[in-house]
Amino acid sequence: MFCQNRSGVTVDWPLQSSAITIECVYPEVDGGAHAAKRLAGETISIWVDIFKEGHDLLSAVLLHRATGDAEWAETPLLLFENDRWTAEWTLEAAGLHEFTFEAWVERFDTWRRDTERKRAAGQAIDSDLREGLEMLCAAEKRLPSGSGDARQWRDWVTQAEAELAGAPPAAPVLLSDAVAELMRRYPDRSGAYRMLPPRELMADRPRGGCGAWYEMFPRSQGADPNRGATLRECEARLPEIRGMGFDVIYFPPIHPIGHTHRKGRNNSLRAQPGEPGSPYAIGSEAGGHDAVEPSLGTLDDFDHLVAAARALGMEIALDFALNCSPDHPYVRQHPEWFFHRPDGTIKYAENPPKRYEDIYPLNFAGPAWRSLWEEMARIIRFWAAHGVRIFRVDNPHTKPFAFWRWLIRTLQAEDPGILFLSEAFTRPKVMKYLAKIGFTQSYTYFTWRNTKPELTDYLVELTQSGCREYFRPNFFTNTPDILPPILQTGGRPAFLSRFALAATLSPNYGIYSGFELCENRAIPGTEEYQDSEKYQFKVWDWDRPDNIKGRITLINQIRRENPVFERLDTLRFHWSGNDQVLWYSKINAEGDNALLLAVNLDPHHGQDSEVEIPLAELGLREDQPFAVHELINGWRGEWRGRRAGVQLSPGECWILKIR
Repeated sequence: MFCQNRSGVTVDWPLQSSAITIECVYPEVDGGAHAAKRLAGETISIWVDIFKEGHDLLSAVLLHRATGDAEWAETPLLLFENDRWTAEWTLEAAGLHEFTFEAWVERFDTWRRDTERKRAAGQAIDSDLREGLEMLCAAEKRLPSGSGDARQWRDWVTQAEAELAGAPPAAPVLLSDAVAELMRRYPDRSGAYRMLPPRELMADRPRGGCGAWYEMFPRSQGADPNRGATLRECEARLPEIRGMGFDVIYFPPIHPIGHTHRKGRNNSLRAQPGEPGSPYAIGSEAGGHDAVEPSLGTLDDFDHLVAAARALGMEIALDFALNCSPDHPYVRQHPEWFFHRPDGTIKYAENPPKRYEDIYPLNFAGPAWRSLWEEMARIIRFWAAHGVRIFRVDNPHTKPFAFWRWLIRTLQAEDPGILFLSEAFTRPKVMKYLAKIGFTQSYTYFTWRNTKPELTDYLVELTQSGCREYFRPNFFTNTPDILPPILQTGGRPAFLSRFALAATLSPNYGIYSGFELCENRAIPGTEEYQDSEKYQFKVWDWDRPDNIKGRITLINQIRRENPVFERLDTLRFHWSGNDQVLWYSKINAEGDNALLLAVNLDPHHGQDSEVEIPLAELGLREDQPFAVHELINGWRGEWRGRRAGVQLSPGECWILKIR
């Protein structure tokens, strides 16, 4: 039935004169428009407000299932306070899940409560008791035939009928706790109200929630400056990287590199003979996105490297860069997938005033979009079949959002363990929207957040606003494209402090190789590396003096030994009297893993500060002494009270374990 309100808008007219209201669902994103994110194996708290007009008593359940399953599982909702109901739900498996709520009036409980009140007031309840008996009799059809409950029900009905035949009628059975419990077990849900549509929740495998990433160019892992290393030579570095504590090794594109307009050293427009070109100019006569650059080796070599990494407890992540060299097979086979000029020639990539003549961008919204989208899904499936289940996506903000939503949903429905990292250094709302539509993790502005207010404000936004339900930050300290100013000018202390911040503020973080060597040579006036390995062969001395590999190894070990680092929501900032000292805590919900951390943000000077101890969060009284173990330098002591002092040399951090 429909009616029009006074504004002339057609609205649904309720089929019943009263209805249950369900609102304020947690977790949800944009009113259910997008899936919230959690991890497989995690037990989550669900909250919802449920109420109706009047004084009826309600019951409600959480309904949940893996998306696509036919049947719903039910978990009772408990009334917490002020019409807020709650339940816990353990996400047993990775993948997309959905949940909703169903609520109904507990008519028998409401009747029982009101009848007891009348009896206590000395009022006549003869008619009320007969009403209660009618409800008890009506429960027969809801009872399992032949069950013990059905036999007990029959006895209670007989007893109630006999009691009601008395003058005045007695009612010990109808008003008993036992009958009320039976009626709750088999409630009348014929008038139940279900929230539609269901909300969605994506449960990623644990690596989606926590990991230490190491980015490196495979061709730069050798010892010959005149040629690039092969995948087999690259494999030799895996034990050292694992020894530093990294979980994920991320490769920029490993596909054949084009020849046309190949870029040379330091991004010069013309490559000299023998220069390898940028791996982001993908495609040559050797193949495209499903092939390996011949100078690196073969697909069999790649499979061997993936297996070697897996044996060490690491994963290989690949760059999903949707660029094509003019030599890419797609250019000949599918010219309809590209942008064209009025004269019919294919457009190269531009980001004015920058021009990338060695790259053709793909047209994901063109007339042939459907076949192009399917081809991109095929590429991901191809590499997933070769053991890659993590993909870092290059510049996703320059492709249609609808494409990413479709691609990620399609592939994760087939394999929920596939993870996608969004590399979108763009406007905040665009970054967040990419996370909403499915990206598992996201690059962030951390790379440029250096001061105490910048870091505090940004991390409070990430941990305590609504974006925490869908936006998983991955704090990269640097990338092949970004050598931030603080690393250019801050020397070794800047590398120490930036690593400590990245690894302790966020469960997911990454470094680009050379960071551990404090490589800070930039092209003047830019954030580009001097002699970048994007355009040339590179040979590194991985043990060069003043490296920070030892500090990286130690902090990664501390991360592994303290589960509190696996969650973003354990982070809280606290007062320090010096703006150059960032003071924060990581404390789990149970309180049995508690750390206090101090980082000197000044790479040039030592800094001292008075700091406030979060006694309430630590469960401590003001006069109670507590043991402190500083995990970086190893010293131990005993503190007491609300204030303490820290003394930090340039780049130094303290990680204090509270016992």
